[in-house]
Amino acid sequence: MYHAFHPFTVEHYTTLLIGFGVLGVLIVMGRYGGSPRQVASCLLTFCCLSAYPLSQAAWLSFDIDQSLDNQLPLHLCDVAAFIAGFAMITRKPLLCTLTYFWGLAATVQALLTPAIPVGFPAWPYITFFIQHFAIVGVALYLPIVQSWRPLTPWWKSPLIAYGWILIYLLTVMIINRVLHSNFGFAMHPPENPSLIDHLGPWPWYLVSMSGIALVLFLVLALPFSRSSARSK
Repeated sequence: MYHAFHPFTVEHYTTLLIGFGVLGVLIVMGRYGGSPRQVASCLLTFCCLSAYPLSQAAWLSFDIDQSLDNQLPLHLCDVAAFIAGFAMITRKPLLCTLTYFWGLAATVQALLTPAIPVGFPAWPYITFFIQHFAIVGVALYLPIVQSWRPLTPWWKSPLIAYGWILIYLLTVMIINRVLHSNFGFAMHPPENPSLIDHLGPWPWYLVSMSGIALVLFLVLALPFSRSSARSK
């Protein structure tokens, strides 16, 4: 048996507190160096790359019909998790850029208003939060521990991340039309309350979301603007 998940409850707040606490410990371990850093790096990488298959296995324990939206890894955070995992392994600049901006601008929103129908201790609930906390963890780990920095000038990386998120949005809109799915919530808002509910009807909320994303990306780059000016 399981119960329905409701955001902004003690269950939700407790999960956020524990999740961000664990991320804090992993970042401290990364800063410490040596074996603790290796353990932290491996844990974050493993959680990002294994979250989707573990989530699929978790849903198999539930006798409910699964829509395509939950079967294919095409939601933004599914894509971001794989990108974050490979960013940790390869340190490729583009992967690090997408992880930082997508993780802190989009995935944090998913943690605050989770689109998950079941609550703790259901395994899908646990794997959902592991995946999303892992993405945010890598997004923080890259600049704090691994000294990743955006390109100079400071506004260049946010525009690159924004261009790629527009490509993602256009791609999933085409897929949604063909499969009658709702990847990226590009066709309608999630059932659980979210920021999208306050951005107007479809398709106008897509325009609002795109504008908010650009602003958030630029804000996230601001902490690096001074070092960018210094490097010049």
